[in-house]
Amino acid sequence: MYIIKQLRRKKNISQTDLGKEIGVSLRTIQLYEKKDANIPIKNLSKIAAFFDMTIAELYMQEVNESEGTYAKQKPFSHFGNICYTLDHGKFLVRAPLYFLEDQKEYAEKLADNSQKDRKISAGFVVDSLEDGNHKAFEIAGDSMDDGSIEAIPNKAIVLGLKYNKNKLVRQEDIKKSDAWILVLKNRIICKSITGIDATKTKIQCHNLNTSPEYTDFEIALDDLQEIYLVIKRQF
Repeated sequence: MYIIKQLRRKKNISQTDLGKEIGVSLRTIQLYEKKDANIPIKNLSKIAAFFDMTIAELYMQEVNESEGTYAKQKPFSHFGNICYTLDHGKFLVRAPLYFLEDQKEYAEKLADNSQKDRKISAGFVVDSLEDGNHKAFEIAGDSMDDGSIEAIPNKAIVLGLKYNKNKLVRQEDIKKSDAWILVLKNRIICKSITGIDATKTKIQCHNLNTSPEYTDFEIALDDLQEIYLVIKRQF
């Protein structure tokens, strides 16, 4: 990303020093400063934080500097998310990002209403803005990786749209092709939902991976704090 080089020069630090700050080599920083560099999301978040920015703001500045396309665009708030209007009817959504290491704490603090605003965020380009808050989560394990186009592999980052869990009691609202982020009381998981039991108190969770160790299971609706429909993925 060209913007990394520009921000680094403005801060008057060398490539070596920036590498030390985020824990990578000089050669890695040299690669990151090239156009269309493939930067892992964790390192990108460290770079953004070092320059007191979000990942979304880093991407927006990259576009502004290299093409000038969105330089005059102003951000706006949509259900608690900062968004930008792009060309062709698309939008850039800036969503709070929760890595695996953060998710247990997020779930537990949500239970006692002590959750604070998240400073780290990720940017996603979407075709439309749906009503509801967006959050981004890192995925753990291979239970949702079946090698298909719908697969969500280990360490993928997904964008979730907050959903009303009470709507899940209506079977017609459940699509087996959808993936969901389920925020339980002490953990966060990603699963498909195949149905709801006759009492409408439990949902049936399904893994895309058909390996024997990944079996389907049920969870009680009362144990579900939040649920997000997965609408975008980053690898």
